[in-house]
Amino acid sequence: MTISADNPSAPDAATAAELYYDPYSVELNMNPYPVFARIREEAPLYYNDKHDFYALSRFDDVNKALIDHETFISGRGALLEIIKSGMEIPPGTLIFEDPPIHNIHRNLLSRMFTPRKVLALEPQIREFTARCLDPLVGTGRFDFVNDLGEQMPMRVIGMLLGIPEEHQRRVTDHGEATLQSTQVDLLATGEVFAEFIDYRTEHPSNDIMTDLLTVEFEDETGTVRRLSRDELLMYLTVVATAGAETTTRLIGWAGKTLAEHPDQRRELAENPALIPQAIEEILRWEPPALQIARYVAKDVEYYGRTVPAGSAMLMLVGAANRDHRRFPPDGDVFDIHRELRSHMTFGAGTHFCMGNALARLEGRIALEEILKRFPTWEVDWANAVPSPTTAVRGWEAMPTFVS
Repeated sequence: MTISADNPSAPDAATAAELYYDPYSVELNMNPYPVFARIREEAPLYYNDKHDFYALSRFDDVNKALIDHETFISGRGALLEIIKSGMEIPPGTLIFEDPPIHNIHRNLLSRMFTPRKVLALEPQIREFTARCLDPLVGTGRFDFVNDLGEQMPMRVIGMLLGIPEEHQRRVTDHGEATLQSTQVDLLATGEVFAEFIDYRTEHPSNDIMTDLLTVEFEDETGTVRRLSRDELLMYLTVVATAGAETTTRLIGWAGKTLAEHPDQRRELAENPALIPQAIEEILRWEPPALQIARYVAKDVEYYGRTVPAGSAMLMLVGAANRDHRRFPPDGDVFDIHRELRSHMTFGAGTHFCMGNALARLEGRIALEEILKRFPTWEVDWANAVPSPTTAVRGWEAMPTFVS
Protein backbone atom coordinates (compact mmCIF):
# COMPACT_ATOMS: atom_id res chain seq x y z
CA MET A 1 0.00 0.00 0.00
CA THR A 2 1.15 3.55 -0.72
CA ILE A 3 -0.08 6.78 0.78
CA SER A 4 -0.76 10.04 -1.02
CA ALA A 5 1.52 12.94 -0.07
CA ASP A 6 -1.39 15.40 -0.16
CA ASN A 7 -3.58 13.33 2.14
CA PRO A 8 -1.23 11.11 4.15
CA SER A 9 -4.02 9.65 6.27
CA ALA A 10 -5.84 7.97 3.41
CA PRO A 11 -4.59 5.68 0.64
CA ASP A 12 -5.43 6.43 -2.97
CA ALA A 13 -6.91 3.26 -4.46
CA ALA A 14 -5.56 3.83 -7.97
CA THR A 15 -2.12 4.76 -6.73
CA ALA A 16 -2.00 1.81 -4.34
CA ALA A 17 -2.79 -0.56 -7.19
CA GLU A 18 -0.39 0.91 -9.72
CA LEU A 19 2.59 2.33 -7.88
CA TYR A 20 5.03 -0.48 -7.18
CA TYR A 21 8.80 -0.65 -6.89
CA ASP A 22 10.60 -4.00 -6.69
CA PRO A 23 14.26 -3.47 -5.70
CA TYR A 24 15.07 -7.03 -6.78
CA SER A 25 13.97 -6.53 -10.39
CA VAL A 26 17.08 -6.27 -12.57
CA GLU A 27 14.98 -5.13 -15.52
CA LEU A 28 13.24 -2.37 -13.56
CA ASN A 29 16.48 -1.19 -11.99
CA MET A 30 17.99 -0.49 -15.39
CA ASN A 31 15.43 2.31 -15.77
CA PRO A 32 13.56 2.91 -12.50
CA TYR A 33 13.15 6.65 -12.97
CA PRO A 34 9.49 6.84 -14.07
CA VAL A 35 8.56 4.83 -10.96
CA PHE A 36 10.90 6.91 -8.79
CA ALA A 37 9.34 10.13 -10.05
CA ARG A 38 5.88 8.93 -9.02
CA ILE A 39 7.10 7.70 -5.64
CA ARG A 40 8.72 11.08 -4.92
CA GLU A 41 5.51 12.97 -5.61
CA GLU A 42 2.76 10.53 -4.66
CA ALA A 43 4.30 8.49 -1.84
CA PRO A 44 7.30 10.25 -0.27
CA LEU A 45 7.03 7.60 2.43
CA TYR A 46 6.53 4.46 0.37
CA TYR A 47 5.69 1.05 1.81
CA ASN A 48 6.10 -2.24 -0.04
CA ASP A 49 4.01 -4.95 1.62
CA LYS A 50 5.37 -7.80 -0.51
CA HIS A 51 8.97 -7.31 0.63
CA ASP A 52 8.04 -5.46 3.85
CA PHE A 53 10.14 -2.32 3.59
CA TYR A 54 9.63 1.44 3.70
CA ALA A 55 11.39 3.85 1.36
CA LEU A 56 12.33 7.52 1.25
CA SER A 57 12.84 9.19 -2.11
CA ARG A 58 13.12 12.97 -1.71
CA PHE A 59 16.63 14.37 -1.50
CA ASP A 60 16.27 16.12 1.85
CA ASP A 61 14.64 13.08 3.45
CA VAL A 62 17.32 10.70 2.18
CA ASN A 63 20.16 13.03 3.12
CA LYS A 64 18.91 13.62 6.68
CA ALA A 65 18.16 9.93 7.22
CA LEU A 66 21.62 8.81 6.12
CA ILE A 67 23.18 11.32 8.51
CA ASP A 68 20.95 10.14 11.39
CA HIS A 69 22.92 7.01 12.30
CA GLU A 70 21.14 6.63 15.63
CA THR A 71 17.69 6.13 14.09
CA PHE A 72 18.86 4.37 10.93
CA ILE A 73 21.62 1.92 11.78
CA SER A 74 24.01 0.00 9.54
CA GLY A 75 24.89 -2.77 11.98
CA ARG A 76 22.15 -5.05 10.63
CA GLY A 77 23.35 -4.58 7.03
CA ALA A 78 23.12 -1.96 4.28
CA LEU A 79 21.34 -4.23 1.78
CA LEU A 80 17.68 -5.11 2.15
CA GLU A 81 18.25 -8.85 1.79
CA ILE A 82 20.89 -8.84 4.53
CA ILE A 83 18.66 -6.91 6.94
CA LYS A 84 15.78 -9.28 6.21
CA SER A 85 17.94 -12.38 6.67
CA GLY A 86 18.80 -11.41 10.25
CA MET A 87 22.31 -12.74 9.70
CA GLU A 88 25.16 -11.94 12.04
CA ILE A 89 27.50 -9.38 10.49
CA PRO A 90 31.20 -10.39 10.63
CA PRO A 91 33.52 -7.96 12.45
CA GLY A 92 35.41 -5.51 10.26
CA THR A 93 32.61 -5.19 7.69
CA LEU A 94 33.04 -1.43 7.51
CA ILE A 95 29.91 -0.63 5.52
CA PHE A 96 27.78 -2.63 8.00
CA GLU A 97 28.99 -0.97 11.18
CA ASP A 98 27.81 1.88 13.42
CA PRO A 99 29.73 4.35 15.56
CA PRO A 100 31.83 4.12 17.63
CA ILE A 101 33.39 0.96 16.14
CA HIS A 102 32.72 2.22 12.60
CA ASN A 103 34.59 5.44 13.29
CA ILE A 104 37.59 3.53 14.60
CA HIS A 105 37.75 1.25 11.55
CA ARG A 106 37.03 4.10 9.13
CA ASN A 107 39.84 6.19 10.56
CA LEU A 108 42.24 3.32 9.92
CA LEU A 109 41.33 3.23 6.24
CA SER A 110 40.87 6.96 5.67
CA ARG A 111 44.59 7.62 6.12
CA MET A 112 45.17 5.30 3.18
CA PHE A 113 42.82 7.18 0.82
CA THR A 114 44.33 10.63 1.26
CA PRO A 115 44.19 13.05 -1.71
CA ARG A 116 47.98 12.78 -2.01
CA LYS A 117 47.92 8.97 -2.27
CA VAL A 118 45.03 9.04 -4.73
CA LEU A 119 46.53 11.68 -7.04
CA ALA A 120 49.89 9.91 -6.99
CA LEU A 121 48.22 7.05 -8.88
CA GLU A 122 47.19 9.21 -11.86
CA PRO A 123 50.23 8.53 -14.10
CA GLN A 124 49.95 4.76 -13.58
CA ILE A 125 46.17 4.78 -14.17
CA ARG A 126 46.57 6.83 -17.34
CA GLU A 127 49.35 4.60 -18.65
CA PHE A 128 47.26 1.47 -18.08
CA THR A 129 44.19 3.07 -19.67
CA ALA A 130 46.22 3.95 -22.77
CA ARG A 131 47.51 0.38 -22.88
CA CYS A 132 43.91 -0.89 -22.94
CA LEU A 133 42.69 1.55 -25.58
CA ASP A 134 45.53 1.92 -28.08
CA PRO A 135 45.18 -1.56 -29.63
CA LEU A 136 41.50 -0.82 -30.36
CA VAL A 137 42.15 2.30 -32.45
CA GLY A 138 41.13 1.59 -36.04
CA THR A 139 39.11 -1.54 -35.21
CA GLY A 140 35.76 0.30 -35.24
CA ARG A 141 34.68 -1.25 -31.94
CA PHE A 142 35.14 -0.55 -28.23
CA ASP A 143 33.40 -2.11 -25.22
CA PHE A 144 33.26 0.33 -22.31
CA VAL A 145 33.06 -2.51 -19.79
CA ASN A 146 35.04 -5.44 -21.17
CA ASP A 147 37.81 -3.41 -22.81
CA LEU A 148 38.33 -0.94 -19.98
CA GLY A 149 35.68 -0.65 -17.26
CA GLU A 150 36.26 -3.98 -15.54
CA GLN A 151 40.02 -3.89 -15.99
CA MET A 152 41.07 -0.42 -14.90
CA PRO A 153 39.42 -0.34 -11.43
CA MET A 154 40.75 -3.84 -10.72
CA ARG A 155 44.25 -2.69 -11.62
CA VAL A 156 43.96 0.41 -9.42
CA ILE A 157 42.82 -1.63 -6.41
CA GLY A 158 45.74 -3.96 -7.09
CA MET A 159 48.10 -0.96 -7.05
CA LEU A 160 46.68 0.20 -3.72
CA LEU A 161 46.66 -3.20 -2.05
CA GLY A 162 49.92 -4.44 -3.53
CA ILE A 163 48.37 -7.46 -5.25
CA PRO A 164 50.47 -8.76 -8.16
CA GLU A 165 49.01 -8.10 -11.59
CA GLU A 166 48.65 -11.81 -12.44
CA HIS A 167 46.37 -12.35 -9.42
CA GLN A 168 44.08 -9.34 -9.81
CA ARG A 169 41.53 -11.11 -12.00
CA ARG A 170 40.89 -13.64 -9.24
CA VAL A 171 40.17 -10.82 -6.79
CA THR A 172 37.72 -9.19 -9.20
CA ASP A 173 35.91 -12.48 -9.84
CA HIS A 174 35.62 -12.91 -6.07
CA GLY A 175 34.01 -9.47 -5.76
CA GLU A 176 31.59 -10.13 -8.59
CA ALA A 177 30.56 -13.44 -7.04
CA THR A 178 30.00 -11.67 -3.72
CA LEU A 179 27.60 -9.21 -5.36
CA GLN A 180 25.72 -11.90 -7.29
CA SER A 181 25.19 -14.26 -4.35
CA THR A 182 22.11 -14.05 -2.16
CA GLN A 183 20.99 -14.12 1.46
CA VAL A 184 23.61 -15.24 3.98
CA ASP A 185 26.11 -15.94 1.20
CA LEU A 186 26.31 -12.23 0.46
CA LEU A 187 29.33 -11.71 2.68
CA ALA A 188 32.43 -13.52 1.56
CA THR A 189 35.10 -14.48 4.06
CA GLY A 190 37.91 -12.67 2.27
CA GLU A 191 40.04 -15.80 2.15
CA VAL A 192 40.96 -14.88 -1.42
CA PHE A 193 43.39 -12.40 0.17
CA ALA A 194 44.95 -14.84 2.65
CA GLU A 195 48.05 -15.70 0.62
CA PHE A 196 48.73 -12.01 -0.09
CA ILE A 197 48.51 -11.23 3.64
CA ASP A 198 51.00 -14.00 4.35
CA TYR A 199 53.34 -12.72 1.65
CA ARG A 200 53.16 -9.09 2.80
CA THR A 201 53.75 -10.15 6.41
CA GLU A 202 57.12 -11.52 5.27
CA HIS A 203 57.76 -8.85 2.58
CA PRO A 204 56.44 -5.43 3.68
CA SER A 205 55.91 -2.81 0.98
CA ASN A 206 54.45 0.65 0.41
CA ASP A 207 50.82 -0.37 0.01
CA ILE A 208 47.55 -0.49 1.92
CA MET A 209 47.92 -4.15 2.84
CA THR A 210 51.23 -3.51 4.59
CA ASP A 211 49.77 -0.43 6.29
CA LEU A 212 46.82 -2.43 7.60
CA LEU A 213 49.06 -5.25 8.77
CA THR A 214 51.22 -2.92 10.86
CA VAL A 215 48.91 -0.14 12.02
CA GLU A 216 48.14 0.05 15.74
CA PHE A 217 44.90 1.55 17.02
CA GLU A 218 42.79 1.84 20.13
CA ASP A 219 39.69 -0.31 19.80
CA GLU A 220 36.26 0.21 21.37
CA THR A 221 37.42 -1.41 24.63
CA GLY A 222 40.38 0.97 24.96
CA THR A 223 42.87 -1.75 24.02
CA VAL A 224 45.76 -0.73 21.74
CA ARG A 225 46.23 -3.48 19.20
CA ARG A 226 46.59 -4.44 15.55
CA LEU A 227 43.84 -5.79 13.31
CA SER A 228 43.06 -9.47 13.68
CA ARG A 229 43.44 -11.69 10.63
CA ASP A 230 39.66 -12.00 10.22
CA GLU A 231 39.21 -8.23 10.48
CA LEU A 232 41.92 -7.65 7.89
CA LEU A 233 40.45 -10.19 5.48
CA MET A 234 37.07 -8.48 5.74
CA TYR A 235 38.60 -5.02 5.30
CA LEU A 236 40.31 -6.09 2.11
CA THR A 237 37.12 -7.66 0.77
CA VAL A 238 35.18 -4.43 1.37
CA VAL A 239 37.87 -2.25 -0.22
CA ALA A 240 38.34 -4.47 -3.27
CA THR A 241 34.66 -5.15 -3.95
CA ALA A 242 33.34 -1.66 -3.29
CA GLY A 243 36.26 0.01 -5.03
CA ALA A 244 36.27 -2.01 -8.23
CA GLU A 245 32.65 -2.89 -8.97
CA THR A 246 31.15 0.59 -8.61
CA THR A 247 33.75 2.23 -10.87
CA THR A 248 33.26 -0.49 -13.47
CA ARG A 249 29.56 0.41 -13.51
CA LEU A 250 30.32 4.14 -13.72
CA ILE A 251 32.36 3.66 -16.90
CA GLY A 252 29.63 1.52 -18.46
CA TRP A 253 26.95 4.12 -17.69
CA ALA A 254 29.20 6.84 -19.12
CA GLY A 255 29.27 5.00 -22.44
CA LYS A 256 25.49 4.66 -22.60
CA THR A 257 24.68 8.15 -21.34
CA LEU A 258 27.03 10.06 -23.64
CA ALA A 259 25.90 7.99 -26.64
CA GLU A 260 22.39 9.27 -25.91
CA HIS A 261 23.60 12.89 -25.58
CA PRO A 262 25.93 13.35 -28.58
CA ASP A 263 25.89 17.17 -28.44
CA GLN A 264 27.22 17.16 -24.89
CA ARG A 265 29.72 14.44 -25.79
CA ARG A 266 30.99 16.67 -28.60
CA GLU A 267 31.52 19.48 -26.10
CA LEU A 268 33.58 17.18 -23.91
CA ALA A 269 35.74 16.05 -26.83
CA GLU A 270 36.36 19.68 -27.80
CA ASN A 271 36.84 20.94 -24.24
CA PRO A 272 38.21 18.24 -21.89
CA ALA A 273 38.17 20.75 -19.02
CA LEU A 274 34.43 19.98 -18.78
CA ILE A 275 35.05 16.28 -18.08
CA PRO A 276 35.19 16.46 -14.25
CA GLN A 277 31.80 18.19 -14.25
CA ALA A 278 30.47 15.59 -16.69
CA ILE A 279 31.60 12.76 -14.41
CA GLU A 280 29.70 14.41 -11.56
CA GLU A 281 26.56 14.61 -13.68
CA ILE A 282 26.89 10.96 -14.82
CA LEU A 283 27.27 9.92 -11.16
CA ARG A 284 24.10 11.84 -10.29
CA TRP A 285 22.19 10.65 -13.35
CA GLU A 286 23.00 6.92 -13.21
CA PRO A 287 24.21 5.94 -9.71
CA PRO A 288 25.61 2.37 -9.64
CA ALA A 289 23.81 1.74 -6.33
CA LEU A 290 20.16 2.80 -6.56
CA GLN A 291 19.39 2.42 -2.88
CA ILE A 292 20.97 2.15 0.55
CA ALA A 293 19.18 0.09 3.20
CA ARG A 294 19.07 0.81 6.91
CA TYR A 295 17.53 -0.91 9.93
CA VAL A 296 15.14 1.37 11.84
CA ALA A 297 16.34 1.39 15.47
CA LYS A 298 13.47 3.48 16.91
CA ASP A 299 10.05 4.70 15.81
CA VAL A 300 10.24 7.62 13.39
CA GLU A 301 7.52 9.69 11.71
CA TYR A 302 7.28 10.78 8.08
CA TYR A 303 4.35 12.48 6.39
CA GLY A 304 1.97 11.77 9.24
CA ARG A 305 2.83 8.07 9.50
CA THR A 306 4.96 6.18 11.97
CA VAL A 307 7.66 3.83 10.77
CA PRO A 308 8.04 1.34 13.64
CA ALA A 309 11.35 0.26 15.13
CA GLY A 310 12.52 -2.98 13.56
CA SER A 311 11.50 -1.97 10.04
CA ALA A 312 13.76 -1.89 7.00
CA MET A 313 14.10 1.48 5.28
CA LEU A 314 15.41 1.95 1.74
CA MET A 315 17.00 5.30 0.91
CA LEU A 316 16.28 5.61 -2.81
CA VAL A 317 19.48 7.26 -3.99
CA GLY A 318 18.41 7.09 -7.62
CA ALA A 319 15.20 8.96 -6.80
CA ALA A 320 16.88 11.55 -4.57
CA ASN A 321 19.46 12.28 -7.27
CA ARG A 322 16.72 13.40 -9.67
CA ASP A 323 14.59 15.34 -7.18
CA HIS A 324 13.73 18.67 -8.82
CA ARG A 325 13.71 20.30 -5.38
CA ARG A 326 17.45 19.70 -5.22
CA PHE A 327 18.28 19.82 -8.92
CA PRO A 328 16.04 22.45 -10.53
CA PRO A 329 14.37 22.92 -12.83
CA ASP A 330 14.21 19.24 -13.83
CA GLY A 331 16.33 16.51 -12.27
CA ASP A 332 15.40 14.12 -15.07
CA VAL A 333 17.43 16.17 -17.57
CA PHE A 334 21.06 15.24 -18.19
CA ASP A 335 23.12 18.41 -18.31
CA ILE A 336 26.91 18.59 -17.95
CA HIS A 337 26.53 22.34 -17.35
CA ARG A 338 24.20 21.87 -14.40
CA GLU A 339 25.02 23.90 -11.31
CA LEU A 340 27.16 21.66 -9.13
CA ARG A 341 25.32 20.43 -6.07
CA SER A 342 26.22 17.40 -3.98
CA HIS A 343 24.31 14.24 -4.88
CA MET A 344 23.68 11.00 -2.98
CA THR A 345 25.70 8.59 -5.12
CA PHE A 346 28.50 8.40 -2.54
CA GLY A 347 26.09 8.41 0.39
CA ALA A 348 26.16 10.89 3.27
CA GLY A 349 27.20 11.16 6.88
CA THR A 350 29.48 8.72 8.63
CA HIS A 351 29.30 6.23 5.74
CA PHE A 352 30.16 8.73 2.98
CA CYS A 353 32.27 6.76 0.50
CA MET A 354 35.97 7.02 1.30
CA GLY A 355 36.84 6.05 -2.27
CA ASN A 356 34.93 8.94 -3.87
CA ALA A 357 38.07 10.82 -4.94
CA LEU A 358 39.52 7.65 -6.46
CA ALA A 359 36.29 6.90 -8.37
CA ARG A 360 36.18 10.46 -9.71
CA LEU A 361 39.83 10.25 -10.77
CA GLU A 362 39.31 6.95 -12.58
CA GLY A 363 36.17 8.24 -14.30
CA ARG A 364 37.92 11.42 -15.42
CA ILE A 365 40.96 9.59 -16.81
CA ALA A 366 38.76 7.03 -18.56
CA LEU A 367 36.70 9.71 -20.35
CA GLU A 368 39.74 11.82 -21.24
CA GLU A 369 41.53 8.89 -22.83
CA ILE A 370 38.43 7.46 -24.53
CA LEU A 371 37.44 10.81 -26.10
CA LYS A 372 40.99 11.40 -27.36
CA ARG A 373 40.74 8.23 -29.41
CA PHE A 374 36.99 7.81 -29.98
CA PRO A 375 35.16 11.17 -30.07
CA THR A 376 31.94 9.53 -31.29
CA TRP A 377 30.28 6.18 -30.75
CA GLU A 378 26.96 4.36 -30.98
CA VAL A 379 25.88 1.56 -28.67
CA ASP A 380 25.67 -1.91 -30.20
CA TRP A 381 22.40 -2.69 -28.44
CA ALA A 382 22.15 -6.20 -29.89
CA ASN A 383 25.17 -7.17 -27.80
CA ALA A 384 24.77 -4.95 -24.71
CA VAL A 385 24.34 -7.09 -21.57
CA PRO A 386 22.88 -5.81 -18.27
CA SER A 387 24.54 -7.06 -15.10
CA PRO A 388 22.40 -9.58 -13.15
CA THR A 389 23.22 -7.83 -9.86
CA THR A 390 20.80 -5.50 -8.09
CA ALA A 391 23.10 -4.30 -5.29
CA VAL A 392 25.30 -2.53 -7.86
CA ARG A 393 23.54 -2.18 -11.19
CA GLY A 394 24.99 -1.57 -14.60
CA TRP A 395 26.35 -3.38 -17.62
CA GLU A 396 28.36 -6.55 -18.10
CA ALA A 397 28.93 -5.49 -21.70
CA MET A 398 28.53 -2.03 -23.27
CA PRO A 399 29.88 -2.57 -26.81
CA THR A 400 29.96 0.37 -29.21
CA PHE A 401 30.71 1.19 -32.80
CA VAL A 402 33.38 3.91 -32.72
CA SER A 403 34.73 6.36 -35.22
